[in-house]
Amino acid sequence: MALLPETARKIDELVAAAQSAGRTPSLVIGVVRDGTLAHLATAGEHPRPDADLQYRIGSISKTMTATLVMQERDAGRLRLDDPLAEHLPGTAVGSLTLRQLLGHASGLQREPDGPWWERAEGVDLATLLRGVTADKIAYPPHRWYHYSNLAYGLLGGVLERITGTPWADLLRQRILEPLGMRRTTYAATEPFARGYVVHPWHDTLREEPRTDTRAMAPAGQLWSTVEDLARWAAFLADPDPRVLAAETLTEMCAPVVISDLDSWSGGHGLGLELYREGERVYVGHGGSMPGYVAALAVHRPSRTAVVGFANSYGFRSGGIGSLGQRALTTVLDAEPAFPRPWQPTAAAPPAGIAEVTGRWWWMGVTLDLTWDAAAGELVAHVRGERVSRFAPEGTDRWRGRSGPENGEILAVLRDDTGQVAALDIATFLFTRTPNQEP
Repeated sequence: MALLPETARKIDELVAAAQSAGRTPSLVIGVVRDGTLAHLATAGEHPRPDADLQYRIGSISKTMTATLVMQERDAGRLRLDDPLAEHLPGTAVGSLTLRQLLGHASGLQREPDGPWWERAEGVDLATLLRGVTADKIAYPPHRWYHYSNLAYGLLGGVLERITGTPWADLLRQRILEPLGMRRTTYAATEPFARGYVVHPWHDTLREEPRTDTRAMAPAGQLWSTVEDLARWAAFLADPDPRVLAAETLTEMCAPVVISDLDSWSGGHGLGLELYREGERVYVGHGGSMPGYVAALAVHRPSRTAVVGFANSYGFRSGGIGSLGQRALTTVLDAEPAFPRPWQPTAAAPPAGIAEVTGRWWWMGVTLDLTWDAAAGELVAHVRGERVSRFAPEGTDRWRGRSGPENGEILAVLRDDTGQVAALDIATFLFTRTPNQEP
């Protein structure tokens, strides 16, 4: 669904102003709605951007590495609380867990040994691991947020050891090919934008090297296009179950650590950054490599996202990440998503369901229990504000699937005649009348 003309113009203006003030050779922002690229805003002529022009995505690569780790978890080949030593034995930081590494809560230092890895040719995994000594832990694990590229190099090593497949091949087989991301590649593939540093005093361009980071590739190696990254954004909004279960992606979006303790405006999940904008939370990641910056921000409830690239290292006007989030907020404010249309149910509820639906009471608090025929679930509305969904788990037993009672048990209690008498939800007893004693 294309943006309204007035919304599209606002995004175009944001991008034009950012490219001019930011002094970047080219800048492109794509707006994604309901799984498709709804609008492309471009500025700059070096080169002129389009939806199929490759840029380097940097640390957005981490979101795909994390997805591969979660695939292995779901397949039972690892646990998130496994110590690193279980999969990469012999490292001096083997007590750190995979969950801590994914969520930047391990305390591991930001970069590996040697020259700046983003601008130098990479090393193999064995060489990377030899440099991982005990003094690489900068903070006590899980005490504070501490971003670590090194952590994702190690996670890539874990994937390779478990699967016996190089990270790049695993990525192509399990994510890029299933999602049709044909223009997301390990190395630059024409057409691609050359990346630059812009001289601060006379605005000349210096082209940056395009390195093969090898063992550190899982932290930031990839190249992609707006069209392909839009596919990835659509996946993060509404995952393809062939790649990852929806509940697993939701798990990735839960905070492992808050990165801004003063205002709680940002945090980190399992491979995904979390950004608070007013009452909304976006998930995604920023990216940078020498000569390039990139942005990915997704509002999952509305299936709306923004992706973007620029081909200069640094951005004088405040950063492409904040630009992407500002563009996403502009779209959501101007064009809020329509609610899904209500559809009548074709058939009556199954036997035993109708008698538990309706209004229930606990301590003067109302609970309205309804039946969702399409999902086969009971839906509890408390005071008309809090909503929990329950899936069947046995006779008169339901397990919370979402909402405040997620994971809790709803038990249907019957009297001596077999009639429904009360509901027990996590020990809170609901009856049919406000004053009825349990």
